[in-house]
Amino acid sequence: MHVPVLFDEVMQALQPRSGGRYLDCTLGGGGHTEGLLKAIAPDGRVLATDADPDAIARASERLRSSLSERLTLRQAWLDETPALARSLGFAPLDGVLVDLGLSSDQLDAAERGFSFMREGPLDMRFDRSRGVPAWKLIEQMDVQRLTEVLRAYGEVPNARRVAEAIWQARPIMTTGRLRDVVSGVVRTRSERIHPATQVFQALRIAVNDELRRLEAALPELIEILKPGGRIAVITFHSLEDRIVKDVFRRESRSEVAQPGFGADESRLARLRLVNKVPIRPSEAEVARNPRARSAKLRVGERLGPEDGEERRMRQKRTRDGE
Repeated sequence: MHVPVLFDEVMQALQPRSGGRYLDCTLGGGGHTEGLLKAIAPDGRVLATDADPDAIARASERLRSSLSERLTLRQAWLDETPALARSLGFAPLDGVLVDLGLSSDQLDAAERGFSFMREGPLDMRFDRSRGVPAWKLIEQMDVQRLTEVLRAYGEVPNARRVAEAIWQARPIMTTGRLRDVVSGVVRTRSERIHPATQVFQALRIAVNDELRRLEAALPELIEILKPGGRIAVITFHSLEDRIVKDVFRRESRSEVAQPGFGADESRLARLRLVNKVPIRPSEAEVARNPRARSAKLRVGERLGPEDGEERRMRQKRTRDGE
C-alpha cells in the first residue's frame, strides 16, 4: 500500500480549512487527497489530477465513499492542471500540493518498467496511451544525445561511457537487461544506491518530460492561488528541488525597473517563502517508509497586491540608499 510522504508536514503547511478549495496535482496513491478531504469537511472541495490513468482508477476505488461533489478526479499532466482548475471553476485556490515522487503502485508494477528491481518491459511512461517508451527512446537517440540525457537528468558519473555501453547493447527491451548493462560499467561507493538508479531516473525524466513540465507549471499554480493560499511541493532529487527553489525565490522577489539596466517594468513579488530550508522527513518516518528518505518539502504563500507593492517599495528604498 502506498504511504504518503511527509503527510503531517503537508497538512500543517497547507493549513486546510473547512469550505476551502484545494488542488492535488499528483494524486498517486491518494493518501494526501484523502487527508485533505477529511480536513476540509463538510463542504470543502478537492480537485485531484494525475498523468497516470491507472492512478486515477485506483483512487476512484479507494476513495469511492468520498466521490461526491467534494472530490473531482481528472487525468492531466502537471503543466495542464492550472488551466484545468480554471475550466472546472476551482480557481482561485486555497492550496496546491505537488508530490513529485513515484507511488509504490508504480514502482511495484513490473509491467510499468519504472524499477530495476522488477523484471518487465522498459516502458516508464506515466500515460501508456501516449508518448514513446524508454526502450524506443534509446533506439532513437545517438550516443551524444544519450550522454546528454544521462548527464543532465541523472547526473550519471562517466555518462559517456555508460551511454556507449547502453547504445552498443541495443535493443534493450527490459528493465533487467538495462540494469545488467549499467552494472557492468558503473561502480558506486554507496551500498544504498544501485548503479542503475540514476540511469533509470534520467530515462524516466526524459520519457515524461518531467523537468520542463515542472518549471512551466509552478508559476501558473502560484497564479491561481488566493492571497494567503499556499503551495507545497515535495521533491525527491536535486534536479527537481533546484527548479522549485529557483522558481520560489524568483516569485518571492519584486523586480524594480531600472531603465537601461535590464527590466523595463517593475514586477511585484507573488510569493512568501514559508520555509527557506526544506522540510525533511523524520528518522521515524524514514524507518517506517525508506522511500521517504530523499524527500524535501518547500512551501510558499501567495501574496496579495498590497504585500507585493510593499516589498517593491522596500526594495526600491534599499536600492536608492534610503
